[in-house]
Amino acid sequence: MMSSKTGSEVLFEKVGNAGVITLNRPKALNALNLTMIRHIYPQLKKWDKDSETDLVIIKGAGEKAFCAGGDIRAVTEAGKAGDSLAQDFFREEYILNNAIGTYQKPYVALIDGITMGGGVGLSVHGRFRVATEKTLFAMPETGIGLFPDVGGGYFLPRLQGKLGLFLALTGFRLKGRDVQRVGVATHFVQSDKIAALEKDLVDLKSPSNSDVAQLLDSYQEQSSLDAKKPFVLQDQTEAIDRLFSAGSVEEIMENLKKDGSAFALKQTETLAKMSPTSLKLTFRQIQEGARMNLQEVLVMEYRLSQACMRGHDFYEGVRAVLIDKDQSPKWKPSTLSGVSEQAIEECFSSLGERDLKL
Repeated sequence: MMSSKTGSEVLFEKVGNAGVITLNRPKALNALNLTMIRHIYPQLKKWDKDSETDLVIIKGAGEKAFCAGGDIRAVTEAGKAGDSLAQDFFREEYILNNAIGTYQKPYVALIDGITMGGGVGLSVHGRFRVATEKTLFAMPETGIGLFPDVGGGYFLPRLQGKLGLFLALTGFRLKGRDVQRVGVATHFVQSDKIAALEKDLVDLKSPSNSDVAQLLDSYQEQSSLDAKKPFVLQDQTEAIDRLFSAGSVEEIMENLKKDGSAFALKQTETLAKMSPTSLKLTFRQIQEGARMNLQEVLVMEYRLSQACMRGHDFYEGVRAVLIDKDQSPKWKPSTLSGVSEQAIEECFSSLGERDLKL
């Protein structure tokens, strides 16, 4: 067993024929920073070429989180100071997301805990994602003046019906087995079986994807916890498809207000708290992403990330939610009608030489 010495925020070990990545910032809920990205990417590339490595496992240290997101506080500080981290973070993070999405060897993400934003980017594009009863999934970016990036524009519109758009706009949280039911995770395994599963995974001899799938399936079959519990949105699925089938965010708001059910009113309240600019960016991102491959989505999202770095709401959202924690951001523009089509259009336009190259 070989352990790496590349700085303690992310650990690499070779266990049997498996490469194991451990995100190791438990006090920060394993939030992903640029240093970690710069260690993970070359290591994945190395293992992909290494004949002694048959599969890759990624997991988070500590009891609480797989990875609660990107270290965006550092990104906003860089943006204010005109530091290149504001470009480098998103660019290198998206390049890593693409490497995971195109990985040739079996890639298993053990998402046993909080998995949001950047943590979703490290898992959802990989072949296998194992949720447990401790998994908490969300893409809460509209609440901080950002948008569900890291390839959200690819995986969200591919969920059933309008569920992806609903999750993208509202930041609704899914827990446990529901993460697997919607397809964000491929498998559900009880948390107390994860250590045994990991041991069995590293013992596999040059496994194919179907060998790994078979092993994960067998663990899932032994995990009966919450199996009888209905899907949290079971009774709202039809309403989500109906209310979120619209040509604009304004139309969705209109649908929700007209519907008047408790569920619709709750969503109206939630959306009213979000950045109007973020809601409009996200609506269009999901619409466009439905017709794109992962690479095209990431190029689009990089353009959007840089538009957010040039704007107001991302800094204000991070201030209100993560720094001052007063939870009352002052968005500019403060209404959906104040966000012009032209302003949104500009966010999607090419950066020329500075576009993301994959």
